[in-house]
Amino acid sequence: MPGVISRLYRGDINIDFVGKRKVWYGLSVFLLAVSILGLVLNGLNLGVEFRGGSVFDFTRTPGSSIEQVRETVADTGVHQVIVQQAGPNWRVTTESLKGDEVTKVQQTVAQKYGITEDEVSSQVIGATWGGEVSQKAWIGLAVFMIAIMLYLSVAFEWRMALAAIVALVHDLVITAGVYAWSGFEVTPATMLGFLTILGYSLYDAVVVFDMIKEVTGKLGTSARMTYTQAANNALSHTLIRSLNTSLVAILPVAAILFIGTTLLGAGTLKDLSLALFVGMVVGTYSSLCVATPILVTLKEREPKWQALAQRVHAKEAAAAKAARTAKEPVSAGSQNVTAQATDKRKKR
Repeated sequence: MPGVISRLYRGDINIDFVGKRKVWYGLSVFLLAVSILGLVLNGLNLGVEFRGGSVFDFTRTPGSSIEQVRETVADTGVHQVIVQQAGPNWRVTTESLKGDEVTKVQQTVAQKYGITEDEVSSQVIGATWGGEVSQKAWIGLAVFMIAIMLYLSVAFEWRMALAAIVALVHDLVITAGVYAWSGFEVTPATMLGFLTILGYSLYDAVVVFDMIKEVTGKLGTSARMTYTQAANNALSHTLIRSLNTSLVAILPVAAILFIGTTLLGAGTLKDLSLALFVGMVVGTYSSLCVATPILVTLKEREPKWQALAQRVHAKEAAAAKAARTAKEPVSAGSQNVTAQATDKRKKR
């Protein structure tokens, strides 16, 4: 195993990512189908910032639990009660309540847990604000996509831009699907995480595309590699860089997600870190196994690269035929020597 890792770091192992594109396409289609199914069946658990409602915060007392807090608030006549741990506090989200209903909840909670009403903070958020946030997020996403298409088209070419956008959409849908199936709350922090993974996924794809551009730019009419082979070679050489970058970025995010949320009860960090963790993992996969195979599929349709592929395959076939021909006389000679030796033994 250490030998394989060292060879991988030296670039001695050439992994055929592009040659297995059907496998990657099938895996991506499966993940997208599961994600879309989750979005259709479960939808996203939108936070109070988007759907509107009332929020109560108060200190967690010894012995209190999520179920107990939920029952306490529900006893006041509230129907939609969501209880979460937010550091040392309980965070209770309900539907939009009127002034007297908010006061009743504060009094009930204060009496139940031996605290004053002033220690039960309340906040009422209207759905209008959430709608404005959603609208601005969609506008920002659209502007981002258009800007990326223009930049990649100028810096590289439109095929690379299209492959990168497809990979970005791929990452967003799968990350949203994870939220739909897990039931994690979608908050403004989650939206920040979504926008962050777009930049991360794009960075990884640009690194790979830059190497592909450098390698394939040297291919001429006498080249011994097809565009597919050259792209796969470039991808293998950037593999370690991509994996190292991803690992360094994922480890602290994983620590926040799995340690911070379970031991410290960091609610806001949980909303942000899940989007980052899933997006980084999927983004690394898509830059290697989705964006590059799509680019190669598009480039293979160009007459220039089709002609090069035909010449390379013809040379490979001729070389294989020459190798077989070179082996035949040796075999025939060996048979003649064997026959002569047999005749001599018979004469004796």
